[in-house]
Amino acid sequence: MLIGVCYKIEQMNIRKVDTFSGHRDSVYTIISDQTGHGFYSAGADGFVIQWDLQKPDLGKLVARAGTSVYALALHESSDTLWIGQNFEGIQLLHTQDNVIEKTSKITSTNIFDIRFAGDKALIALGDGVVVILDIPSFSVQKHIKIAGKSIRSIAVNVGTNEFATGDSDCNVHIFDLDGFKLKKTIQAHTNSVFSVKYSPDGKYLFTTGRDAHLKIWDVNDAYGIVSDIPAHMYAINDITFSPDRSLFATCSMDKSIKLWDAATFKLKKIIDRSRHAGHGTSVNKLLWTGFENQLISCSDDRMISVWEVV
Repeated sequence: MLIGVCYKIEQMNIRKVDTFSGHRDSVYTIISDQTGHGFYSAGADGFVIQWDLQKPDLGKLVARAGTSVYALALHESSDTLWIGQNFEGIQLLHTQDNVIEKTSKITSTNIFDIRFAGDKALIALGDGVVVILDIPSFSVQKHIKIAGKSIRSIAVNVGTNEFATGDSDCNVHIFDLDGFKLKKTIQAHTNSVFSVKYSPDGKYLFTTGRDAHLKIWDVNDAYGIVSDIPAHMYAINDITFSPDRSLFATCSMDKSIKLWDAATFKLKKIIDRSRHAGHGTSVNKLLWTGFENQLISCSDDRMISVWEVV
């Protein structure tokens, strides 16, 4: 079904709280540091910066990757931040003392995503491969050749013991987590799939791509299509869910962020430059925090913006 655009919704206000400016080039990724009020960012300048929402714009440089970084992942039980260095492999940063503990040149191509499932790390590469890395031994266990082009995103569904990948061959693949066997291929989009994300309850898979469509698939109905929404003007780069699960947000190359009702999939609010002094270029990643319900966005304009959603 197609969802119409709605610009004015009752009882939702957006306020720009802060803008963090510490990067010297495009900011590609942001992830929580699990303190409840902080996050990490990284991008084209190779800087990995830790920020505190309680202390705006006082970022702490914790690593210089040396190359651009698309992917970060925090492994809490080992207190390590996994840094995906494009063309150089993986660095493990010990978060207590900000020292690089281990490095592994698992690839000479781009690293687009890193996800954890039990004691395994799933790493999405620019050559169409997903690397399965054993976390305790920090050794490569398996290479899964999935596509002829980049694997752009990985999502893990703990409830069904599956993971999904989205690639630049326009497909979504579903694998089991036990034997890493392919269960299903979905010809999902008409262009590259940039983001795959399971809903917090694991019942739906959300996918977005360069075709500017948001698609929602029913996990319990063999991944049948639930909704196909022409959600943005240009490529949709990321999806994130609100802490209370009532909303989700998408961001796009069209410079906008859109907020949606998670139950009805209807558009509720648009954040852009004209309405809210939003980003001036592509919005690359989102992070919705529990800290005062603040939504964080990063962009090619080198800026990180913080939005209060009430």
